[in-house]
Amino acid sequence: MQRVMPIGTEFFAKLRENHYYFVDKTTFLSEFFRGHADVTLITRPRRFGKTLLLSMTQQFLDIEGAEEHRQLFEGLQVMDDPIAMAEQGTRPVVFVTLRDWEAGTWADMQTTVAWHFGMLYGHFSFLQEDSMEPTERRTFETILQGDAPMSALGQAFSLLSHLLAAHYGRKVVLLIDEYDAPLQCAWSHGYYEEAIGWYRTLFSSALKSNPALDFSILTGVLRIAKESIFSGLNNLEVSTVFRGGFADVCGYTKEEVQKIAQDLGMENKIPELTQWYDGYNFQGTEIYNPWSVNNYFKQHGEAEAYWVNTSGNDIIHTLLAQADEERWEELRALLTGGTVQAVLQEGVIYNTIGENSSDLYTLLLQTGYLKAIGSMKIDDTRIYELAIPNREIRSLFQSEIMRGVDRSYGMVSFYKMGLALQQGNAETFQRILQGILRRAVSAHDAAKPESFYHGLMLGCALFYEKDYRVRSNRESGYGRFDLAMLPKHVSLPGVIMEFRAVKAEEELEQAAQEACQQIETKAYVTELESAGCPHIWYYGIAFCKKHVLIRMG
Repeated sequence: MQRVMPIGTEFFAKLRENHYYFVDKTTFLSEFFRGHADVTLITRPRRFGKTLLLSMTQQFLDIEGAEEHRQLFEGLQVMDDPIAMAEQGTRPVVFVTLRDWEAGTWADMQTTVAWHFGMLYGHFSFLQEDSMEPTERRTFETILQGDAPMSALGQAFSLLSHLLAAHYGRKVVLLIDEYDAPLQCAWSHGYYEEAIGWYRTLFSSALKSNPALDFSILTGVLRIAKESIFSGLNNLEVSTVFRGGFADVCGYTKEEVQKIAQDLGMENKIPELTQWYDGYNFQGTEIYNPWSVNNYFKQHGEAEAYWVNTSGNDIIHTLLAQADEERWEELRALLTGGTVQAVLQEGVIYNTIGENSSDLYTLLLQTGYLKAIGSMKIDDTRIYELAIPNREIRSLFQSEIMRGVDRSYGMVSFYKMGLALQQGNAETFQRILQGILRRAVSAHDAAKPESFYHGLMLGCALFYEKDYRVRSNRESGYGRFDLAMLPKHVSLPGVIMEFRAVKAEEELEQAAQEACQQIETKAYVTELESAGCPHIWYYGIAFCKKHVLIRMG
């Protein structure tokens, strides 16, 4: 029995040769070879197995080492499929990942691209022994040496395909992993306009006007709008979290997780696994996060937020930096287990990110931070209902609200702040919260309305969800309180908070006192009293940019 869970092992041969536990995804090959387009794009969140999927496909198809590679598939489902097995070891394959084609400037990006193409051409340096046209040889050698200009590199996939097809007498398969990573980087660093034109040329020459290409499979996180990068490519089949087939090729199904747990003798862990790492819905199929599941079993059933540290969170930063009052209301709803409704556009146009909520929620869904739990169609428009998929992602939203706080400082401070809340120590509560505002909040953030501070405090309160049930904007008494913490243990006090945002520091005292009075006059403590809280602290909290004043009743 293979019992070693693969952590960070993305290449099929290494996984099989070292006898790591392998969830058999070779049914993808059977499905694919029963009908596929010239170009197939599969988009899924990071760490969901896209690289492994392409690596498996490369090992299955590559004409070099075909017999040796065949042994890697012994005992897997594809071996029982004569249609797929007829394709095994029959194609020259170019497999490249663009994950590391990233740089801080367009100039550095050009250097990076030249280096990576040089390394790729080095893998096929044996082609130098073949007959070539003089211009082809000069271009090949220039690319190999890493000295080629971007104009030549824009044709690099096309040239390599042409030479490989001539060498083997068979058309080429082109596998491109993380095709969108360089463009995400370009967008984040402000040189997207320079990058998109060149990448459009690269993909067009490789995928559209390439007679040496048999077929291509691309993977990525986002589906970039066809007009941006695949203009004129008619035979493109796309599989997204919405639709398009291949629903279960990335990520683990419920049945696969159950089998892993059974094989490892940890069936009792399935409820916890489901709470933390289930909840994704890919084309109607229930999917678990494979990276986190593997880490969970590797750590003998220790539930943590494994996935949230595997990639940058520029998407969430963009959402928070540009959030208006309505977006903060929606964010609070998500954090407390609610849903939001949005019209989604599958094809992302980077230039418009942040201009409307649809683009932002499309990004959050495709990158794995949200899931679609339903939809309805009104006229020609489909409206999706979105939610946070599981406890792991909820913890990410919580931590991102409190982003910028130094980790060591933040952990100790939040524990101290929780203790101050429970003891009714408003002075310590204020001092720690003031430190959080000073370290974590920009003047731009703090310039937003009261909803920003509400969202920040909601994130802080969720830090204590082990001991408290957090409630936001709930009816109680004669109105709606801003935030309440209902204790899960009778020994703990309840907490009510009411917030104010003012424009001038001299207004803080009056605003904090008014917030306290509102808690009393509106009888916001009613819900906590009904829940049997033996003692209740309530706090009026006034904010002015990076300043805070707290009064209590």
